[in-house]
Amino acid sequence: MREFTEQELVRREKLEKIKSLGIDPFGHKYEVTDFSLDIKDKYKGKSHEELESLNATVSVAGRIMFIRKMGKASFFSIKDKLGNIQIYISINDVGEETYNLFKNADIGDIVGVKGNVMVTQTGEITIKCQEYTHLVKALKPLPEKYHGLNDVEERFRRRYVDLIMNDDARRVAFARPKIIRSIQHYLDNLGYVEVETPILGTILGGAAARPFITHHNAQNIDMYLRIATELPLKRLLVGGMDAVYEIGRIFRNEGMDRKHNPEFTTIELYKAFSDLEGMMDITEGIVSTCAMELNGTYEVDFLGHHISLAPGFRRAHMVDLIKEKTGIDFFQDMSFEDAKKLAEEHHIEIEDHFGYGHIVNAFFEKYVEDTIIEPTFVYGHPIEISPLAKKDPNDPRFTQRFELFIIGSEYANAFTELNDPIDQYERFESQLKEKDLGNEEANEMDIDFVEALEYGMPPAGGMGMGIDRLVMLLTGSETIREVILFPTMKPRD
Repeated sequence: MREFTEQELVRREKLEKIKSLGIDPFGHKYEVTDFSLDIKDKYKGKSHEELESLNATVSVAGRIMFIRKMGKASFFSIKDKLGNIQIYISINDVGEETYNLFKNADIGDIVGVKGNVMVTQTGEITIKCQEYTHLVKALKPLPEKYHGLNDVEERFRRRYVDLIMNDDARRVAFARPKIIRSIQHYLDNLGYVEVETPILGTILGGAAARPFITHHNAQNIDMYLRIATELPLKRLLVGGMDAVYEIGRIFRNEGMDRKHNPEFTTIELYKAFSDLEGMMDITEGIVSTCAMELNGTYEVDFLGHHISLAPGFRRAHMVDLIKEKTGIDFFQDMSFEDAKKLAEEHHIEIEDHFGYGHIVNAFFEKYVEDTIIEPTFVYGHPIEISPLAKKDPNDPRFTQRFELFIIGSEYANAFTELNDPIDQYERFESQLKEKDLGNEEANEMDIDFVEALEYGMPPAGGMGMGIDRLVMLLTGSETIREVILFPTMKPRD
């Protein structure tokens, strides 16, 4: 049997009192005509006399966040989706029966208020209540206002309470869909079409990552939750859908930290007859447009850095950046053994599946990645770590691929897409060899995708971007769990 605190018992007693008045304690439809912030903006600066002459009537609903009961008249405030607004309620305006109902109100209850807009002697826009409607009795008390949910883990487990008490959590929650809408409008205006592709698949591909595996009972087969949307979207280019994108959930069975959650949201887009340069332009356009539309500025303060997201991001080859930091020039002809020796001298661990390109990438990750602050397109990734990108025609050890880095984190990954089915088949075979050598993130052979390419995929550019990290950047949120409404959490003990 459940045990209740003293406060919870008192609230249940009030619940019974409300029932005894013939009122449903969990409410019905209520006609809302206005929201708190809109009322404040509309009537800001008006005098008491001006508001009296306007006789502006509004109807709001929200959660009681503060009560000051004073005999026959009281003040309280409610929070709706846009913020808080103060209410003045008097027995002379609403009558004794309604005022007695109000006396049973607690912080956390949801109520409706209809009344006239006024201003107090301190200049605060307030609603003078004419009609008070009880809507929902809160049976649990809210956390103390100034302490809230002190346990960070509890904030994310009970996000609903976090959203009630924490204005910043609410700000981020509303900012995220604005960012997504901004991306959609930007791409729609460029002629891209938003599509949906399967979340369940039988082949692991499109990225280097460990999957979640599930089982389809009817067909008695294991299936993967997708680790990327790349291969289905490129099939659509084969089918003639010139420019496509998908915003959706991705699942990777990997570690959790400040920047990683097992399920997260990405956008992937593909454009026929484009290339790496085109993808740089569109990626830069998405990031800068979202910044301006959300915050009204390109300037961002994040993780102790002040940066600009204005168009004109730096573009630099991975090998040149490594040379800047270490003096080593991987453009020079060198054998795998030469590269391995350099890695050992620089305390880089060599794994069994490593080739020349893996060593180049390891140098970048150790000596360069964390040092990049301003938005930078790092291009020219080694072929070994880029199984779906076109080779650089000037140096086939490298590919036409870039990653966008900002303040030490990767935000986007893009290619001039590989559309040579023979080359693609060979790349998949190389990935299978890596898997045999212990690389659990290697792609599998997707023969249907190879056959799709044999029908002819137009030259194309493609890009994938992490929505969660973009939201973190634009809202100043330091952990991914702040920007996912319900992040993955360990069960309570």
